[in-house]
Amino acid sequence: MAGVCTLTLQLDAESQAFFNRERKKHFPPAINYLDAHLTLFHQLPDEHNTIGKITELKGSAFELEITKPMHLGNGVAYEINSDEIMRLHQYLADLFKADLIPQDRQKFRPHVTIQNKVQPATARALLSDIQHHFVPFTAVATGLDLWKYLGGPWQHVQSFPFTG
Repeated sequence: MAGVCTLTLQLDAESQAFFNRERKKHFPPAINYLDAHLTLFHQLPDEHNTIGKITELKGSAFELEITKPMHLGNGVAYEINSDEIMRLHQYLADLFKADLIPQDRQKFRPHVTIQNKVQPATARALLSDIQHHFVPFTAVATGLDLWKYLGGPWQHVQSFPFTG
């Protein structure tokens, strides 16, 4: 995994703060190295042209509907719905087609994980609790972030704000 990068979607500050609070509250502390994030691609090559390709992307901020909590088996996430994120993901998948690992070739299901690597019963209990009080809301995608994977923690490489 050395030398690989992860690409995530930047969110507006208020939505990011909400997801960070949820993750801090529910993610096992011993393995919670990261802020909450919406991963677009888990593994892209750490090459100069990766940054070059992303830099060429022209995009505008767009809305994301946070519709409901979803069960991940050993965790919980918030489901994200947006035609724009699906188009962005497909565009980037085509751009990096030759470099995508099998995980990144699977059907894209946008979400923000707030709990993972817990017993299924623990995840089901959290899902039930959240379902009782969750109110759908709208977030805004404001750009992209490229991260270098460090075997647990990530190191921020570069931000790519949407400017269109």
